[in-house]
Amino acid sequence: MAVGMSSPRPAHTATPHVADGEPDGLDAGLDPDDLPDGLVVADGRGRVVCFNAAAARITATDRADAIGRPLEAVLPLEDLKGKRWWPLTDPYGGLATRSGQPERNLLLPGGREVLVSARYVREHPTGPVRRVVVCLRGTEARRRTERSHAELIATVAHELRSPLTSVKGFTATLLAKWERFTDDQKRLMLETVDADAGRVTRLIAELLDISRIDSGRLELRRQPVDITAAVARHIQALIAGGQTPDRFRVRARGPLPELWADPDKVDQVLGNLLENAVRHGEGTVTIEIAPAPAPGTSDETGTAVTVSDEGPGIPEESMARVFTRFWRGSKRGGTGLGLYIVKGIVEAHGGTITVDRGPGGGAEFRFILPVSTPAYLA
Repeated sequence: MAVGMSSPRPAHTATPHVADGEPDGLDAGLDPDDLPDGLVVADGRGRVVCFNAAAARITATDRADAIGRPLEAVLPLEDLKGKRWWPLTDPYGGLATRSGQPERNLLLPGGREVLVSARYVREHPTGPVRRVVVCLRGTEARRRTERSHAELIATVAHELRSPLTSVKGFTATLLAKWERFTDDQKRLMLETVDADAGRVTRLIAELLDISRIDSGRLELRRQPVDITAAVARHIQALIAGGQTPDRFRVRARGPLPELWADPDKVDQVLGNLLENAVRHGEGTVTIEIAPAPAPGTSDETGTAVTVSDEGPGIPEESMARVFTRFWRGSKRGGTGLGLYIVKGIVEAHGGTITVDRGPGGGAEFRFILPVSTPAYLA
């Protein structure tokens, strides 16, 4: 982390955050204010010689008040137990074999948390410390991640509790009182157990998808996909589940280009969008399939699928959050993970997905998938 620290900056190019004429100043080729994290550098005497803009923002300390002052006074850090950090670490008088301190949560005055790591720069491995380079980072991003993980755990626990309680209750009842129930009663209880087990399986599949999307490991097995036939299958499944045939309208504008995609993932996208339209929307659900320019290109074709309904739609202020985790358009159940997964699947294919207000006033989801024909067939 001793980038650009070896030679002094000429007096006529000195910047406000580096002490003029200081032999440990930064090279002219790098401006510390370009760094995204806070950077604080102290010389061999423990005096601050560099204090960039990010450090000033994170610590709420004016740069002019930091330069030339002792490092311990500029950064009066404490650990989470209230112990002062600099006497504990003792960079200048501690073990000569130490090369720095790993990142950890520390407290600034007022109890503000900050992530701090330090590097001790020596002339030779066991020589005196020539510079102490401190990196500061805010904790906001880590807190958001922690909150997201906590919300995910809470959601999973809530969604699993109900079906598992049902499965446990019915199976225990059947095992204890099997002879007392009629065949119809047994069938009803077993069908309930089967449905709840399917619900648990779907939730676990969603969690696995989220893990793969977040880590960039979502695998696609591309094959030729008949998108029109896939839409028809989902509509028939919804009709078999109790929806009326006249609730769906399909418009296919051809000829459609041959689409190479993962058929299971495309089914997952279509199933989620159509189920959302049926569950949360009203009136006729319109599915339009048409060729479209592939995202980000001018010469490659793609396939666009638009799903719209005639319900109340999505409020304008909520549209930016539709594809985030745990967003729910209504109180009609669901984990709030479906559209987040849909966006991840579409983007893994190199496509795009958007949400808008449809012609009938309801929500309109539109995704475009590039043809993605394998090179050996192009």
